[in-house]
Order: sequence, then structure tokens, then C-alpha cells
Amino acid sequence: MDKNLFLQNESSIFNIKELGDERGALTVIESMNNIPFDIKRVFYIYGTASGIRRGFHAHHKTRQVLISVAGKCKVHLDNTKRKKEVELDSPTKALILEPNDWHEMYDFSPDCVLLVLASELYQAEDYIRNYDKFLEVYSV
Repeated sequence: MDKNLFLQNESSIFNIKELGDERGALTVIESMNNIPFDIKRVFYIYGTASGIRRGFHAHHKTRQVLISVAGKCKVHLDNTKRKKEVELDSPTKALILEPNDWHEMYDFSPDCVLLVLASELYQAEDYIRNYDKFLEVYSV
């Protein structure tokens, strides 16, 4: 595990070690080991129809890790200093989202299951759902 993942304030991609043998593959996710925070909430997105975009928000404090455990999707990231697109297409590829990442997920394959690990419990006030408000909060 790259210990710098614990200190970053910009999104990054990292690989989760794959274990296994002739019986199949296995990956392990552990708080504060290969995930750079204590995991307080887990959810997954699936059954997203073609052409639908999801997300459209940032956070005040929640960090997240996104992993496409089946299928694939793309993620648009914007932290006011850079915009980039990331494709999640492997259960061993993980994307860390920092609170200052406005994110939108799209181009879901029909079989996509996007696992999300969050550093905080759900709190509506942690979400920034208006892009202009996001720019106010994170533009310097």
C-alpha cells in the first residue's frame, strides 16, 4: 500500500492486490491498510440504464473509494484545478475520491456493479449538489 494515499487531497487510482489460485481470484479490502480511511458506509450502484449519469456532487468531508467489481463505467472528476476522466474496468482497480472531487459516473456497462466505500455515515449536509456552490467552496 502506498502510504501517500493516506495524505493526498487529490483523487488517485491504485491497484488492489489480487490473490487466488486455480479455484479463482480473491481481493481483500481492509480499513487503514489498503483503504486509506476507516470504512463507515458501503453501498453499490447497479442496474443503471445506458446513457444515465449518476453522482453530480462533491462532499465537505467524506472520502470514498470506487471499485467496479463487475463490468465497467467511467468517472468524470473535477476539483476546480483539473478535470479528468477515469475508467473503472477491473475489480482490482480502485479510485480514491477526495471530498473536493465533483464526480459524475457514466457509460455504465449493463453488468456494472460499482462498489463505494465511504469514510463517513450518510449526512445530507455533507453533500454539495450544486456545481456553483461547489465552485464557491473549493475555488481558491
